[in-house]
Amino acid sequence: MFRLAGLRVDGLMTIAPLVGNPEEVRPIFRQLCALGEELRAEAPEARHLSMPGARHLSMGMSDDFEVAIEEGATLIRVGRAIFGERPIP
Repeated sequence: MFRLAGLRVDGLMTIAPLVGNPEEVRPIFRQLCALGEELRAEAPEARHLSMPGARHLSMGMSDDFEVAIEEGATLIRVGRAIFGERPIP
């Protein structure tokens, strides 16, 4: 399935669509985790990755990070939650 000669994959990343209810994106995060597990199972180059779904799962932003964490995120992006909205030029 995967050919990774010369490439070390440290993880996977997704940005889910912006929706009103964060629960709506749970299947997207779950699917990324499953893809990571598939990668580990099928790619000999990825066998060193110690966590399910690869070493890192970067998923979840200010509006949905709680759901992403519940689904296995190891990296989240929450800039707006910390710094507020950015002004639109």
